[in-house]
Amino acid sequence: MTTSSAAPAVKPPMRDALVEAAFRLFLERGYDRTTVDDIVALAGVGRRSFFRYFPSKEDVVFPDHERCLADMTAFLAAGDGAEEPVARVCDAARLVLRMYAENPAFSVRRYRLTKQVPGLRAYELSVVRRYERALAGYLRERYAGRPDGTLRADVIAAAVVAAHNNALRSWLRSDGAGDADAAVDHALGCVRAAFAEPGRDAAVQPSVPPARGEDVVVVVARRDAPLWRVVRAVEAALGRP
Repeated sequence: MTTSSAAPAVKPPMRDALVEAAFRLFLERGYDRTTVDDIVALAGVGRRSFFRYFPSKEDVVFPDHERCLADMTAFLAAGDGAEEPVARVCDAARLVLRMYAENPAFSVRRYRLTKQVPGLRAYELSVVRRYERALAGYLRERYAGRPDGTLRADVIAAAVVAAHNNALRSWLRSDGAGDADAAVDHALGCVRAAFAEPGRDAAVQPSVPPARGEDVVVVVARRDAPLWRVVRAVEAALGRP
């Protein structure tokens, strides 16, 4: 007769164990009253192990931002130069959303914690600024040689970050309910419509005002109207025989 023993529980990676221990203590004691020694004691590791993964207590709250920033930088560098620049930086910003969406429960917990701790809000702003600088750096290279290249790059980078974060925070405030991808796509679509270069972004029709002296004609026609009738309506609106 043989006896079988239950398989030993698989321990989570040390980095994940430290993050989980930290957030458990932050919830129980509060962020300010939790020390690194408390975290490593609960995780069952030494202080050296903590600092091998995280330079500070603040970094354990944002464990994936360094990886995400590296992914964003690599993504921007991998372009062949033929892409529409605004579309490229919008796609790069979606990598941040993907990071948050990988673990919605953790992302919501972090959002709530960050709202409560001024120091973490300041830290988060510094992280966001690094994303913005990465986007602006890419755009400055793409717009090099233009008189307004630096200004345009900085304005677009700031707009992308603002639009992305507006949609992301709305999703986090809803406790991760709803379609985050759709919300961010809509927000970034506004940026692309405002700044993308005409003719280089087929997915978006930019909202470019007509040049002075040009006519703008709006014609309403049935979907099944023959082309010759639509052309005649345009000519009539322009006053052409």
